[in-house]
Amino acid sequence: MNDELLLQHYMDVPVSIPSILMTNYAKLGLTEEQFMLLLHIRCYAQEGNFFPTPDQLQSRMIIDSERCTYHLKKLLTKGFLSIQEEQDEDGRLSEAFSLRPLMEKIVNHLLNQAMDRDRNQKKIEEGQLFQRFEVEFSRPLSPMEMEMISMWLDEDNHAPVIIEAALREAVVSQKINFRYIDRILHDWKKNGIKTVQQAKEHGERIRNHHQNNKTFQEPASSPQNKTKHPRYNWLKG
Repeated sequence: MNDELLLQHYMDVPVSIPSILMTNYAKLGLTEEQFMLLLHIRCYAQEGNFFPTPDQLQSRMIIDSERCTYHLKKLLTKGFLSIQEEQDEDGRLSEAFSLRPLMEKIVNHLLNQAMDRDRNQKKIEEGQLFQRFEVEFSRPLSPMEMEMISMWLDEDNHAPVIIEAALREAVVSQKINFRYIDRILHDWKKNGIKTVQQAKEHGERIRNHHQNNKTFQEPASSPQNKTKHPRYNWLKG
């Protein structure tokens, strides 16, 4: 194999480093030396050596054996690395490094980040919801009204988008008051409505039901009883 082919061969070999580790090790508080040490432990494991000594690890790094030992202890103490016993087919016990604690920390870190994003997004949506109420009511909300919205969110577990949909229904029906909105939300919760689309479909079913009853009860030939399309009255729900 000539130099060019050898170079191309090594350039094409994939680097076996999880991207999740590359992008999150610093956020977990790992130093560059500790990160490289973990990578070498992983590399040795891929080569079949599951418990490399500090001298072996140091031989591939620019730190000395003493500092390598220091970092190994730190990684074990902080729960980034563990040592587990393994038994071979002959019943002989041996020790091996495990990177499972490291990956568990990364996964927990990502889950916490996702939860933080969800909480921040929820705060934004709730803030926008209060603003929308003030716009539609053309005035600041009273403490009691703000408390009612909070109860819809926290106790009744209505999503902000559902509460806003109920507000829109009240606006269209020209019944902009909290009692009417509360009745809408109560009806939706009773019927398992959790999305805006479900709310629209539920409203259509109610309106069609009312329309069919009215058509059945009132003869179409009567000129004074022309077919109308009433909106669903949530207060009668």
